[in-house]
Amino acid sequence: MYFVTDYTLAVIFCVVTMFCWGSWGNTQKLAGKTWRYELFYWDYVIGVLLFSVISGLTFGSCGESQAWGFLANLKQASMSNIGSALIGGVVFNAANILLAAAISIAGMSVAFPVGIGLALVLGVIVNYIGERKGDPVLLFLGVGLIVVAILCNAYAYKLKEAGNQKAVPVKGIVLSVVCGILMAFFYRFIAAAMDMDFTKAAPDAGMMTPYSAFFVFACGIFLSTFVFNAIAMRHPVAGEPITEKEYFKGNFPIHLVGVLGGLIWGLGNGINLVAAGKAGPAISYGLGQGATLVSALWGILIWKEFRGSPKAANVLNFAMFVIFLVGLALIIRAGA
Repeated sequence: MYFVTDYTLAVIFCVVTMFCWGSWGNTQKLAGKTWRYELFYWDYVIGVLLFSVISGLTFGSCGESQAWGFLANLKQASMSNIGSALIGGVVFNAANILLAAAISIAGMSVAFPVGIGLALVLGVIVNYIGERKGDPVLLFLGVGLIVVAILCNAYAYKLKEAGNQKAVPVKGIVLSVVCGILMAFFYRFIAAAMDMDFTKAAPDAGMMTPYSAFFVFACGIFLSTFVFNAIAMRHPVAGEPITEKEYFKGNFPIHLVGVLGGLIWGLGNGINLVAAGKAGPAISYGLGQGATLVSALWGILIWKEFRGSPKAANVLNFAMFVIFLVGLALIIRAGA
């Protein structure tokens, strides 16, 4: 099994996670011109599951120690740890679908700052309590600055839409809050099932490696999609209800885009779990959830979502970028 022994490399892995988690949405945006999000989501989930299998059979199976190998580790994993990782997948899936619903009725300026901002703060607290690794003062100061950066981005969106302001639906705010609470807990369920001391000859009895935990987690996402996405398709927050038959009307390229989105997210999650052994769950999770800012940068630089916005919005976006970098540096320093 491949694992990380150097803190600097662990940080690099977490930064890659941040870019993966903040970039997979571009595939949904590409497919969204002709393809409903609910239909895209099936392919996205397949991509996540596929990556968990590929990574487990390659990087998760290399090395001389068979005890840390992907398949051998799965066979000895206890039902309680398998259940914990499965629950993590179910919780994440519920949060992810709620986030999409919140965006569709309240917009990114509400859903991302409220949902992911809340997930970032609560998630770091939950994971730090689970494993106290890193300087808490620097860690939470860095998290606080990233929240400020997210709020700058949110206010910039508000200024951009000032000429077309509508009251934000209460339903959208409620969905965002519930999403944030759920998203804060999914990572802890996976981390609790893992043995993160990779220097031992074998993991503790019943514990899983990052690769086997990721696979079980992905199975939780896949299985729960048949419930959550089916509900979302029949009771959409926007648009007409659709059935699973619509999925099979898509051509190969449109399905491939969704699978690619899942592979990108899966890459970020896989290397984040590997890095957590050295950086600690709280720091790994906190850096990864900086994806909100990466997503904002895609919108600003590539999709030109702020074209024609007031100068104040551009100033706020620049402030967001600077404050985010400072917060990121503090989180990195917290684990050094």
